[in-house]
Amino acid sequence: MPSILAASGDYLRFENLGLSPIAIDLGVFQLRWYSLAYIAGIVIGWWYLLKLIAQPGAPMARRHADDLVFYATLGILIGGRLGYVLFYKPAEYLANPGDIIRVWDGGMSFHGGVIGVSLAILYMAWRNKLNWLRIHDYVACTIPFGLLFGRLANFVNGELWGRPGDVPWAIVFPRADEQPRHPSQLYEAGLEGILLFIVLWFLFWKTDARHQPGKLVGTFLVGYGLSRFTVEFFRQPDDHLGLLSLGMSMGQWLTIPMLIGGVWLIATAKARAGGAKPATAGTDATT
Repeated sequence: MPSILAASGDYLRFENLGLSPIAIDLGVFQLRWYSLAYIAGIVIGWWYLLKLIAQPGAPMARRHADDLVFYATLGILIGGRLGYVLFYKPAEYLANPGDIIRVWDGGMSFHGGVIGVSLAILYMAWRNKLNWLRIHDYVACTIPFGLLFGRLANFVNGELWGRPGDVPWAIVFPRADEQPRHPSQLYEAGLEGILLFIVLWFLFWKTDARHQPGKLVGTFLVGYGLSRFTVEFFRQPDDHLGLLSLGMSMGQWLTIPMLIGGVWLIATAKARAGGAKPATAGTDATT
């Protein structure tokens, strides 16, 4: 560690990248890249979802997708915030419950967002008598957009940095200390965003995976779980939590249920293929 610190002057410094967390500054109003990341993830994800359901045999119609965007957005925001509160700082927020709504101070959990979106899908599917698992499949294909933009925004913000390392591309994040660190935000953007999108794109467009309920969402859960579990070895653990039992971080522990559930969904997907029926909701249905 001392040798890394001594050589920190040889590494790229974050402030020299000229990045600012503020995208637009109008004086009385500031729009941050992190907010734009959420907006871009939702809008582009919606656009891509419409492309997916335009294919024969889709589990929902255009009007269902439009409704789902509203419910999913609420699920992302509420689930992501409550997930952070419960998974990462329950005692702190229990002592100051009014701070829970202060989302502008930061603090969102992807795992909580996943739960929120899943509940939104379940509600929308129940309300419209649709196949909830197949809707999960289609929505799973759109999530990498949000992951990519979100992790890039984390990097622009200079937050969620990696552990100290001496790789040539290490970066010194002054908000952390003077040690060169892994740009783990970019690792996650590449694995959770780009690579996972490519895998799901191939399965949807080049195979019959979309006709095997649970296969695509299962692949997403396994792909994200493996990516997050791996990157956590390079990402600095949360200061207030550190490493938990078995030397694993909170992020790694939260991926375990995702991996188990994803493997089960993939293994049992073929048996459900006979139940992959398209939505039949009048003239709006895609057949």
